[in-house]
Amino acid sequence: MEETPDLKQPNDCTTYQEEIGDRKPLLPSQDEERGNSSLSSASFNVINSIIGSGIIGLPYSMRQAGFLLGMMLLLAVALINDYSIILLIKAGNLSGTNTYQALVRKTFGLIGYIILSVLQFLYPFLAMVSYNIITGDTLTKVLQRLAGVGPGSILANRHFVIVITTLLFTLPLSLYRDISKLGKVSFLSLLLTLVILVIVVVRAVTFGPQIPPTVDAWDFAKPSAIQAVGVMSFAFICHHNSFLIYGSLRDPTMQNWSNITHLSVSFALMVSLVFAGCGYSTFTGYTQGDIFENYCKNDDLATFGRLCYAVSIVLTFPIECFVTREVISNVFLKGKLSMVFHIFLTLLIVAVSTSLSLIYDCLGIVLELNGVLSATPLVFIIPAACYLKLTDNHWSHRDSLISVFLFVTGVFVLTVGFAMTVLHPQQCSHGKEMFYCLPSNSSITNVTFPTNVSQAQTVPTSSSLS
Repeated sequence: MEETPDLKQPNDCTTYQEEIGDRKPLLPSQDEERGNSSLSSASFNVINSIIGSGIIGLPYSMRQAGFLLGMMLLLAVALINDYSIILLIKAGNLSGTNTYQALVRKTFGLIGYIILSVLQFLYPFLAMVSYNIITGDTLTKVLQRLAGVGPGSILANRHFVIVITTLLFTLPLSLYRDISKLGKVSFLSLLLTLVILVIVVVRAVTFGPQIPPTVDAWDFAKPSAIQAVGVMSFAFICHHNSFLIYGSLRDPTMQNWSNITHLSVSFALMVSLVFAGCGYSTFTGYTQGDIFENYCKNDDLATFGRLCYAVSIVLTFPIECFVTREVISNVFLKGKLSMVFHIFLTLLIVAVSTSLSLIYDCLGIVLELNGVLSATPLVFIIPAACYLKLTDNHWSHRDSLISVFLFVTGVFVLTVGFAMTVLHPQQCSHGKEMFYCLPSNSSITNVTFPTNVSQAQTVPTSSSLS
C-alpha cells in the first residue's frame, strides 16, 4: 500500500494540498471503503441537512436582532458555517479520523469526547421537543378547518394532538433500528420546505400590506441580537453529518468537498434570506418563534402550509430520535443495543421529549437554548479548537487566525446568549388569534394585542388601518 504522506509539516494542510493538487483523498486509509456519491448527490445531502425545521424560526431571529442587522448576521453565520465545515474535515485529515466523535476524542481525550457527546445529545433531543411543540401548534389549526371541529373540540387541544401524533406516527417510526429505512424522508422533507417557502413569499405580497408594522419594525439592531445568532446557528448546523457525507464521496478530496460546501451553503443561504426576509416583513414585531402562529386560522393557503410543515416535522422527528439514541448507546453501551434495550431507550427518549413539549409550549426559547447551548459549540468552538490543537501552522496563518476568531466568537455567543435567554426570556402568544385576524382589525377599538409586544409600540393609527 502506498505510504500516507505526513501531513504535519510546516503549513501542513496548505503544503500538502499544493503538492497533490487537492486531488487525492484526504483520508487515504479509507480508499477501500470509499462511497459512490456524486458531487451533486453529496451537495443535495448537505443542503437537506441545513434546510430543515430550523428555517421556521428565522423570521423570529430577524425580530430579535433587528431586520438589517439580522440579515447581516444570517450572512455571517452562513459564511462561518461554510468555513467551519471545511475546517472540520481538515482537522479530521490532520488527526487521521473520519467521525466527529473520533476527532474530538483523539484531540482532547475522554473529557472532550464526553462534552461532544453531551452536545450531540442535546441538539437532537431539544429539536425533538421543538418538533412536538410545532406539531401541536400547526395541526390544531389544521384540524379546526374541518367541519364540526371548533376551538372547544378535543382535536383542537394541543396536548391531545401531540400525544396522538406521537403514539400513531413518531413513536412507531422511531422504533426502527436501521436509519436507511427513513431514507426517503429527507427528499420529501426538502420538497415540503420549498412549498412552505413559496407560501411565505406569496403571503408576504398578499397579506403583509394589510398588517400595520410595529414602531421599531425596521430598527437596525436590537438588544437580543446574540440570541438571534443562536437561532440562526440552529438553523444552519449540519456538522454532525459532514464526515458521513464526505466519506460517501466517490472522489473525496479537499477541492471537491470545498466545492460541495460552497454550493450547498450558498443555496441554503439564498433560501434562508428569502424565508427570513419575507416572513419578518409580513408581520414585523408580531413575528412568533413559529411563523405559522402568525397566520390567521381561516387562511386556507396558510393551513395548507401548516399541514406540509406538520408532515415534514413528523417525518423528521424519528431521525433526531435515532441520533439521540445512538449517542446514549455509544457512550454507555458501546454501541450495542439488544432489542429490549432498543425499545426501552426509544420509549424513554420519546416519553421525556413529549412530556417537556406538553409542559412548555413556547417555541422561541427552545430554539434559542438549542442554538446557544448545542449548535454554537458544534459550529463555532469545537471545529476551531480541534484544528488549532492539531495544526503546526504559524499563528499568523490564515486558517489559524480565522480559527481563533471562530473560537472566541463562539464562546462569546454561548455565554452571553445563554445568560440573556435565561434572564430575559422571550414571551410568546401561543395559540392566540392575532389581532389583525379579528373582525375588529379595521378599527383600533377593542383590538387585542399579543402579550409580547407592548401596546405603546404597536397601537396602529386610524390612517394605517384605512
